[in-house]
Amino acid sequence: MFRDDFVWGVASSAYQIEGKDIEDGGGKTIWDTFAEKGRIADGQNAKAACDHIHRYKEDFALMRLMGVKAYRFSVNWARIMPEGTGTVNEKAIVLYRDMILEMKKNGIEPYLTLYHWEFPQALQDKGGWLNGESADWFADYARVAAESFSDLCEYFITLNEPQCFVGLGNLTGEHAPGLKLSVKDIFQMAHNVLKAHGRAVISLRKYAKRPIKIGYAPTCGMAYPKTDSEADIEAAKKVLFGFYNPLERWTWNVAWFSDPVFLGHYPEEGLNKYKEYLPEITKEDMKLISQPLDFMGQNIYNGYMVSAGADAEPVFENRKPGYMKTAAGWPVTPEAFYWGIRFLYERYEHPMYITENGMSCHDVVSLDGRVHDPNRIYFLDMYLSALQKACDDGADVRGYFLWTFLDNFEWDKGYTERFGIVHVDFETQKRTVKDSAFWYQKIMETNGKELSINKLMRQILFLNPIYKQMVWGDERWGVSAHPHGDCEVKEGFYKGKKLSELWKKLPGLFGNYDAQNFPLLVKLIDAKQDLSIQVHPDDAYAGAHENGSLGKTECWYVVDCDEDASLVIGHNARTKEQMEEMVKKGEWEKFLREVPVRRGDFIQIDPGTVHSIKGGLMILETQQSSDITYRLYDYGRTQNGKPRKLHLDKSMDVITVPSHDIENDMENTLDLNVNSMNVLVSNKYYTVWKLEVAKDFTISQDYPFMNMSVIEGDGLINGQLIQKGDHFVLPADFGLIELHGKMQLIASAVKLI
Repeated sequence: MFRDDFVWGVASSAYQIEGKDIEDGGGKTIWDTFAEKGRIADGQNAKAACDHIHRYKEDFALMRLMGVKAYRFSVNWARIMPEGTGTVNEKAIVLYRDMILEMKKNGIEPYLTLYHWEFPQALQDKGGWLNGESADWFADYARVAAESFSDLCEYFITLNEPQCFVGLGNLTGEHAPGLKLSVKDIFQMAHNVLKAHGRAVISLRKYAKRPIKIGYAPTCGMAYPKTDSEADIEAAKKVLFGFYNPLERWTWNVAWFSDPVFLGHYPEEGLNKYKEYLPEITKEDMKLISQPLDFMGQNIYNGYMVSAGADAEPVFENRKPGYMKTAAGWPVTPEAFYWGIRFLYERYEHPMYITENGMSCHDVVSLDGRVHDPNRIYFLDMYLSALQKACDDGADVRGYFLWTFLDNFEWDKGYTERFGIVHVDFETQKRTVKDSAFWYQKIMETNGKELSINKLMRQILFLNPIYKQMVWGDERWGVSAHPHGDCEVKEGFYKGKKLSELWKKLPGLFGNYDAQNFPLLVKLIDAKQDLSIQVHPDDAYAGAHENGSLGKTECWYVVDCDEDASLVIGHNARTKEQMEEMVKKGEWEKFLREVPVRRGDFIQIDPGTVHSIKGGLMILETQQSSDITYRLYDYGRTQNGKPRKLHLDKSMDVITVPSHDIENDMENTLDLNVNSMNVLVSNKYYTVWKLEVAKDFTISQDYPFMNMSVIEGDGLINGQLIQKGDHFVLPADFGLIELHGKMQLIASAVKLI
């Protein structure tokens, strides 16, 4: 869970949502010019965008309805000061003040960003951020903002993502103003931008009408370690704060844009590597840039994996084939969220806000009139769970702003990317709340309680079987948490976890069933030769004679066998004395009861029942989770040159005399109802069913857990392929199970308490 005062909000920028009005008095921005040059996807522009300047009242009401309590937004520098300096457009001041008042009317705390790339074209004509006077321009603008809004707004952010607007706008030319300046010029520009930040902080504090809190919001992809090893962690940290990018992409750097602000100096590695490109950097500059701040903002969307190679040098790991991507093609890497936050807080030790995070999806209004965006919900759940983990591990994160509330004008991509949790039809301006907005509302209302990190993920537990080579053939333990064979989850949220670990650490997955250990064991027995003649004790006897172990009640389903197959089930002695005499004389043929069986037979084996599986049979066995077996006879076989151990005395103690009537413990199941849960046996230890699925079949899992084994055919379970030989566990409260295909399954569960 998050701290009680954690701030949950959404974020946007002025240019991306506001639109224009011929009467608004605003000036031209570099993005207006960029659009006029045809540099936006599909030839689009932001003249309308989301028409927020005319619809902000309904937009803030919509935020209130969705439970939003904080809003990070920007004001448009060129709208407020059309020439960038000098004259102030009072219409803009009135507009933004009314916006802030409307936010507060709807219970929304404003977080105002001074600069989210709305650079005045009039100042660009004077050289833009490369002009040494740009810090003065920005300071003057910050003064106007402080004088105009600080009585209504407590939180201010100076700059948004300098890595982007410096690098993409002026080095690679992908963003406005679309320039490709020299590397030397870009280092000068970056220095000017950071000085502008410092001047803005001074102006904000000087002219604010009350005490305010000020932050700064850089960005970058986050390096994260391949493993939790100290070597990999150090390698990832080295890359994150190091200088591994090629020169033409040097601005994608964390340390260069954050060390001066929060630590008061440029990173030594960068100073040495880029010394031929650097401008004059004075002590006065560094003092200015490192003005005290109240918090650190950080925009994080994704990252990349790093490991430690030879001599601890970082290795950039390839992404997995078919890795998850957003609609924008960005990798989905919640690991980067956790490690990035952790690394940043450890280095800069400032209270943090995640000022942007979200994803673009291929969102459409469906036939039911709604926008279903499960991918975004999954993304946000993973990232917010990673954020909580970072907080739990010590990072002081004060809030989270989801990017973004409304689908908007996504810079050079125009209207081709949808990041919003509210769908916007850009022709009609109709807003449609997406499923993710309702999901996020619950997250905000519960302070993160509804995140998967705080809930049991009730996924199907597909298990890797344990293979055992035996003297007589093979065993495959398909569902087991026994110390002699503990199955591992092979995929999904719990991948790599042992079944015993889940049983102990996450009892809710199993209905909080009151048992020390997972109570059942399901195995497939492939008998190449006859198994020993054996018997199992009950709980009382095993508890007294086997160090408190459970006894062993089991049942068999004959998966396959020869036409003349048989099993040993019970014996022919009428009294204990007769039994002891037969055993003493080795009269096994006279003593043992051999019963013919066929495929599909089901047999219950109670404790005390003499039994043996004969060679040529394949049996699916469901049993108590116990490995206590007493050997009565083993045909004189040896193992490692020695006869296998027999347990005559204990066998004599526990054998039931006389044996049960076989008719009560055996039935054939080949003609049971299809698409039905056919009960084969139900006792105090387990209930076992056979399911024969013909096309479609839906059941409800209402037990503490349910084991399933596919014994024939293949099909789908809740859309996932299953086939003969698969074993899995359905956790408690799993709900409806949809089966599709043609297959047979054996299911088992403990009795409801």
